[in-house]
Amino acid sequence: MLEVLIEADGWAQVPLESLAGSAVTATLGKVGIAPEDAEISLLACSDARIADLNSEFRDKTTATNVLSWPAVDLAPDVDGARPKAPERDFDGTYELGDIAIAFETCLREAAEMQKSMEDHVTHLIVHGLLHLLGYDHVRDRDATLMEALETEILGKLGLDDPYRN
Repeated sequence: MLEVLIEADGWAQVPLESLAGSAVTATLGKVGIAPEDAEISLLACSDARIADLNSEFRDKTTATNVLSWPAVDLAPDVDGARPKAPERDFDGTYELGDIAIAFETCLREAAEMQKSMEDHVTHLIVHGLLHLLGYDHVRDRDATLMEALETEILGKLGLDDPYRN
């Protein structure tokens, strides 16, 4: 189940629920989880709200495009390894966590990259969901793995590689 909470007015111009549904279905399908078996929350907020969240949880005082809070730490113990598989809760679902995405930053970045807002938002939802699934990009080998997976998932959605200019 995907729960979308829209806090910022700008998101009204973006088909967010449809984009998020497609991104979640494609991403979870890649890792073998049926979307109806997962619990994910997506907060569509403003730069001001995400800056507050970034400050509270990461001690960074600026806005960012996307933040993720995994329900369970699935990060691998070895650099470049695949994350641990999530486990089902007592009710049979996978509680994966929460994602927040900031409207103004996404709009600005999409314009700077000369991409549609829809394509950029889809990429960021895939990116955020991969973080919930234990992927990261802090170390080079982990980043290579995560970026390749993002590119593959986005390609299946008909979107260009976000890491090629």
